[in-house]
Amino acid sequence: MADTTATSPGANCLEKLKSYVRTQKGVILAAEILISFIIIICYAASMYGGFSAVAICEMIFAMVFFGIFMMDLDKQILVVNWVWTDLFRAGIGAVLYIITSLICVIGGSGDGARIAGGVFGLIAGLLFAYDTYTIFIQIKSTRHHTGAPTNDGV
Repeated sequence: MADTTATSPGANCLEKLKSYVRTQKGVILAAEILISFIIIICYAASMYGGFSAVAICEMIFAMVFFGIFMMDLDKQILVVNWVWTDLFRAGIGAVLYIITSLICVIGGSGDGARIAGGVFGLIAGLLFAYDTYTIFIQIKSTRHHTGAPTNDGV
Protein backbone atom coordinates (compact mmCIF):
# COMPACT_ATOMS: atom_id res chain seq x y z
CA MET A 1 0.00 0.00 0.00
CA ALA A 2 1.32 3.45 -0.89
CA ASP A 3 2.09 5.98 1.79
CA THR A 4 -0.34 8.86 1.28
CA THR A 5 1.32 11.21 3.77
CA ALA A 6 4.59 11.54 1.82
CA THR A 7 4.91 14.49 -0.53
CA SER A 8 5.77 13.86 -4.15
CA PRO A 9 8.77 15.55 -5.76
CA GLY A 10 6.43 17.31 -8.18
CA ALA A 11 4.46 18.86 -5.34
CA ASN A 12 7.69 19.96 -3.68
CA CYS A 13 8.82 21.63 -6.92
CA LEU A 14 5.45 23.34 -7.28
CA GLU A 15 5.68 24.68 -3.73
CA LYS A 16 9.18 26.02 -4.45
CA LEU A 17 7.85 27.65 -7.61
CA LYS A 18 4.98 29.31 -5.75
CA SER A 19 7.20 30.59 -2.98
CA TYR A 20 9.95 31.82 -5.33
CA VAL A 21 7.55 33.73 -7.58
CA ARG A 22 6.49 35.72 -4.49
CA THR A 23 10.03 37.09 -4.02
CA GLN A 24 11.27 40.24 -5.73
CA LYS A 25 13.87 38.37 -7.79
CA GLY A 26 11.27 35.76 -8.79
CA VAL A 27 8.87 38.44 -10.01
CA ILE A 28 11.62 40.15 -12.02
CA LEU A 29 12.77 36.90 -13.67
CA ALA A 30 9.17 35.84 -14.41
CA ALA A 31 8.50 39.24 -15.98
CA GLU A 32 11.68 38.94 -18.06
CA ILE A 33 10.56 35.53 -19.33
CA LEU A 34 7.06 36.79 -20.14
CA ILE A 35 8.13 39.96 -21.95
CA SER A 36 10.77 38.05 -23.91
CA PHE A 37 8.07 35.63 -25.04
CA ILE A 38 5.86 38.53 -26.14
CA ILE A 39 8.78 40.02 -28.09
CA ILE A 40 9.41 36.67 -29.80
CA ILE A 41 5.78 36.59 -30.93
CA CYS A 42 5.95 40.17 -32.25
CA TYR A 43 9.17 39.57 -34.17
CA ALA A 44 7.86 36.26 -35.55
CA ALA A 45 4.85 38.11 -36.96
CA SER A 46 7.00 40.80 -38.58
CA MET A 47 8.65 40.66 -41.97
CA TYR A 48 12.11 40.62 -40.33
CA GLY A 49 12.30 37.71 -37.92
CA GLY A 50 16.03 37.96 -37.38
CA PHE A 51 15.68 40.30 -34.43
CA SER A 52 14.10 37.52 -32.37
CA ALA A 53 17.51 35.96 -31.62
CA VAL A 54 18.13 38.36 -28.71
CA ALA A 55 14.70 37.65 -27.25
CA ILE A 56 15.14 33.88 -27.57
CA CYS A 57 18.57 33.90 -25.93
CA GLU A 58 17.53 36.20 -23.10
CA MET A 59 14.37 34.18 -22.43
CA ILE A 60 16.37 30.95 -22.23
CA PHE A 61 18.97 32.55 -19.93
CA ALA A 62 16.23 33.97 -17.69
CA MET A 63 14.53 30.56 -17.53
CA VAL A 64 17.82 28.87 -16.58
CA PHE A 65 18.52 31.38 -13.82
CA PHE A 66 14.90 31.17 -12.64
CA GLY A 67 15.28 27.40 -12.28
CA ILE A 68 18.66 27.66 -10.57
CA PHE A 69 17.51 30.25 -8.05
CA MET A 70 14.12 28.56 -7.50
CA MET A 71 15.67 25.18 -6.68
CA ASP A 72 18.45 26.80 -4.56
CA LEU A 73 21.09 25.29 -6.81
CA ASP A 74 23.13 28.47 -6.46
CA LYS A 75 23.82 27.44 -2.86
CA GLN A 76 24.81 23.90 -3.88
CA ILE A 77 26.94 24.63 -6.96
CA LEU A 78 29.67 26.84 -5.57
CA VAL A 79 32.01 26.71 -8.56
CA VAL A 80 30.16 29.60 -10.22
CA ASN A 81 29.63 32.99 -8.62
CA TRP A 82 25.91 33.17 -9.45
CA VAL A 83 25.36 36.76 -8.39
CA TRP A 84 28.07 38.13 -10.70
CA THR A 85 26.95 35.82 -13.51
CA ASP A 86 23.39 37.08 -13.10
CA LEU A 87 24.67 40.67 -13.10
CA PHE A 88 26.45 40.14 -16.43
CA ARG A 89 23.39 38.35 -17.88
CA ALA A 90 21.06 41.18 -16.95
CA GLY A 91 23.47 43.93 -18.00
CA ILE A 92 24.21 42.42 -21.40
CA GLY A 93 20.49 41.73 -21.88
CA ALA A 94 19.62 45.35 -21.14
CA VAL A 95 22.18 46.68 -23.61
CA LEU A 96 21.23 44.23 -26.37
CA TYR A 97 17.50 44.83 -25.95
CA ILE A 98 17.90 48.60 -26.07
CA ILE A 99 20.13 48.49 -29.17
CA THR A 100 17.96 46.06 -31.16
CA SER A 101 14.75 47.76 -30.08
CA LEU A 102 15.95 51.18 -31.17
CA ILE A 103 16.92 49.71 -34.55
CA CYS A 104 13.47 48.13 -34.90
CA VAL A 105 11.54 51.22 -33.83
CA ILE A 106 13.55 53.60 -36.00
CA GLY A 107 13.66 51.45 -39.14
CA GLY A 108 10.36 49.62 -38.85
CA SER A 109 8.11 51.85 -40.93
CA GLY A 110 5.26 49.87 -42.45
CA ASP A 111 5.82 46.83 -40.22
CA GLY A 112 3.60 47.17 -37.18
CA ALA A 113 4.69 43.91 -35.58
CA ARG A 114 8.34 44.97 -35.77
CA ILE A 115 7.56 48.31 -34.16
CA ALA A 116 5.51 46.58 -31.44
CA GLY A 117 8.41 44.21 -30.81
CA GLY A 118 10.72 47.20 -30.59
CA VAL A 119 8.49 48.97 -28.08
CA PHE A 120 8.22 45.84 -25.95
CA GLY A 121 11.98 45.46 -26.36
CA LEU A 122 12.53 48.94 -24.92
CA ILE A 123 10.36 47.98 -21.96
CA ALA A 124 12.36 44.76 -21.62
CA GLY A 125 15.59 46.78 -21.76
CA LEU A 126 14.35 48.89 -18.86
CA LEU A 127 13.32 45.76 -16.94
CA PHE A 128 16.71 44.15 -17.48
CA ALA A 129 18.40 47.42 -16.47
CA TYR A 130 16.32 47.45 -13.26
CA ASP A 131 17.37 43.85 -12.63
CA THR A 132 21.00 44.88 -13.14
CA TYR A 133 20.54 47.73 -10.67
CA THR A 134 19.00 45.49 -7.99
CA ILE A 135 21.79 42.93 -8.38
CA PHE A 136 24.41 45.70 -8.17
CA ILE A 137 22.81 47.01 -4.97
CA GLN A 138 22.82 43.45 -3.58
CA ILE A 139 26.52 43.03 -4.38
CA LYS A 140 27.34 46.43 -2.91
CA SER A 141 25.47 45.72 0.34
CA THR A 142 27.00 42.27 0.91
CA ARG A 143 30.58 43.33 0.29
CA HIS A 144 32.58 43.39 3.52
CA HIS A 145 35.38 45.87 3.99
CA THR A 146 38.06 44.93 6.47
CA GLY A 147 40.82 47.27 7.37
CA ALA A 148 44.46 46.32 7.08
CA PRO A 149 46.07 45.45 10.40
CA THR A 150 48.32 48.12 11.78
CA ASN A 151 51.09 47.80 14.32
CA ASP A 152 50.67 50.87 16.47
CA GLY A 153 52.94 49.45 19.14
CA VAL A 154 56.07 49.41 16.98
